[in-house]
Amino acid sequence: MSAHPGIDRGHTDDLMSFLRASPSPYHAVANTAERLEKAGFRQVEETAAWDGAAGGRYVLRGGAIVAWYVPEDASPSTPYRIVGAHTDSPNLRVKPIPDTGAHGWRQIAVEIYGGALLNTWLDRDLGLSGRITLRDGSSRLVTVDRPLLRVPQLAVHLDRSVNTDGLKLDKQRHMTPIWGLGSAEEGDLIRFVAEETGVAAEDVTGWDLMVHSVEPPAYLGRDHELVAGPRMDNLLSVHAGTAALTAAAARPELPYIPVLAAFDHEENGSQSDTGADGPLLGNVLERSVYARGGGYEDRARAFAGTVCLSSDTGHAVHPNYAERHEPGHHPRPNGGPILKVNVNQRYATDGSGRAVFVAACERAGVPWQSFVSHNAMPCGTTIGPITAARHGIATVDIGVAILSMHSARELCGAQDPRLLAKALTAFLEG
Repeated sequence: MSAHPGIDRGHTDDLMSFLRASPSPYHAVANTAERLEKAGFRQVEETAAWDGAAGGRYVLRGGAIVAWYVPEDASPSTPYRIVGAHTDSPNLRVKPIPDTGAHGWRQIAVEIYGGALLNTWLDRDLGLSGRITLRDGSSRLVTVDRPLLRVPQLAVHLDRSVNTDGLKLDKQRHMTPIWGLGSAEEGDLIRFVAEETGVAAEDVTGWDLMVHSVEPPAYLGRDHELVAGPRMDNLLSVHAGTAALTAAAARPELPYIPVLAAFDHEENGSQSDTGADGPLLGNVLERSVYARGGGYEDRARAFAGTVCLSSDTGHAVHPNYAERHEPGHHPRPNGGPILKVNVNQRYATDGSGRAVFVAACERAGVPWQSFVSHNAMPCGTTIGPITAARHGIATVDIGVAILSMHSARELCGAQDPRLLAKALTAFLEG
């Protein structure tokens, strides 16, 4: 079956590969770094002295990455153009003492991360991913991308009211995955993970592990005009931002310093050393100013002229629940990126920020849409207001409209990821 004739599949095919290869934030930043390296960027350590030479650089810290490109003629007070995003998604994460079970079933103890739609994790084949930390302080990525775990739902025969009264899930009792038969053995999971990763179990002293659906992303619909896949919130924006940054870095002249900042822990408040509410972005931007010979005055001037596009997914109008959306604002798939507005500052967009976004879309030839929440519905938030408040940087909230946000598997228009990347590229190029 061929794709819709109006859809350029190249970017979206690449997004699907990125989603498949990035089951955890640690994988996402490793894959982003690999793409940057191919574009000529190089990693700099936070503990090393930085120079002010032109070129592309990036910093890795846990599940976060900040990358930037310094043009040849950049001065210490040259402003930044920032694409902000996040690498984490709601899921189930392994507890410190993971081995558990009951009644002849071996299970893995998990904690609910972020605002997961719990029912979407039921009866789904799950793999295991994340990282382990060894006794010497080094880390290894963990990728078990095959059916390993499952959270089984109770049969309808044992819950006759489930289709009338609704499914009720207890996070502690009902969300524990099974992974075999027999009695729980202490250290069993870590021994398994160590063997899968090729290290000795006794060398593993720490871990950050999580489950992921092993079902790959796929085109959906009669004409393949939709894409279904995991972690679109918000790896879709990380992928688009990476494409935009590498495209901008290939330009011979840039009036700004383009930046990609992809943070961890957005789904639980961003308050960590790798979250948007931490010092990572500010430290990188300031050190870049000082490395180019600037002082505090240059830093202040650079920040005053800086704009950030906080790119995160938003809500497409749901055909079965249209009454939950604001009647005059119904973003649709393949209608282009959305401008997200909330006057109570759950989103950071104001009128001047809108003008910056519109100008980028017009330069890129990209359609765009407006999003605002129904007045009776609480509005979500993003890294946008945090970035604006913490750094004093003008920030605009945008993104791609999707369905099933925070599900184990989300849905978007197949054309929208490419349209977002084009708009972000035009923004970074100024």
